Amino acid sequence: MKKYIALYLEDIETKLQNHKLTIKDIEIFKEKIIIFEHERLIHLLVTLFYALFTFIFFAFSLISPIFLIPFIFGIIFLLFYIPYYFYLEKKVQKMYYLYDEMLKL
Repeated sequence: MKKYIALYLEDIETKLQNHKLTIKDIEIFKEKIIIFEHERLIHLLVTLFYALFTFIFFAFSLISPIFLIPFIFGIIFLLFYIPYYFYLEKKVQKMYYLYDEMLKL
């Protein structure tokens, strides 16, 4: 998904700089914003639930050390997943900015 977003935004920025955007490009871009917003929401929910379960496993590990295993897996997952979520967040905000620039043309 990272590569797809990066290539798509690069293409849109090139068209925007060269003033070669059509009405259809802008409509497709609006649809892409909606799709990426949905993707971002899903990843936010997944991140929050994993964080919740990780903290629950931490609390259980105070009772029994066996719960340290899923806690450690949860921490490792979150260490990789949180930066990905913030990448999506940053790109969607960039899309908002690009859309504003498109409307100025």
